[in-house]
Amino acid sequence: MNRFESQVALVTGGASGIGKASALAFAAEGARVVIVDLNRELGEETASQIRHQGGEAIFIAANVSQALECQNIMQRTLEAFGRLDVLFNNAGITRRADVVNTTEQEWDAVMNTNVKSIFLMCKYAVPIMRTQGGGAIVNTASGWGILAGKDAVSYCASKGAVVLLTKAQAIDHGPQKTRVN
Repeated sequence: MNRFESQVALVTGGASGIGKASALAFAAEGARVVIVDLNRELGEETASQIRHQGGEAIFIAANVSQALECQNIMQRTLEAFGRLDVLFNNAGITRRADVVNTTEQEWDAVMNTNVKSIFLMCKYAVPIMRTQGGGAIVNTASGWGILAGKDAVSYCASKGAVVLLTKAQAIDHGPQKTRVN
């Protein structure tokens, strides 16, 4: 099957884990893939693996919690492939600690990576999708964004924010034919 033939899929956190598996799956289904990650070595390796299997892929090293880098990602995606059909916001981190033992720096790092990055990537992807007549956005949340868990206060708070950010975006952009899940 080639469910994503002629489409472009962008995966943040695409150098390893769920992101890498998703990038490979998109490519196997015919998508041209943009892999975004901080880890250059693993990101290039994933893009190379896709190309070796006959697919098209580029790697962009970027910090998705920075607006200028997100704008650059979109620009480079359009330069390479001319469009953006799927955005998979998968970049994420966790810090295992309760509220007393979570530092302000840890809190900021988790919130910036897990929430701000989704806000920024969508901020710059939605206008592209809108001009194309639509697209699809998937934001990685977690059951701990609904039920919470022990010693993960920043992670739980961030994933709760992702759940409602996603619902709000679905309401705002669904009528514009951009699905957000």
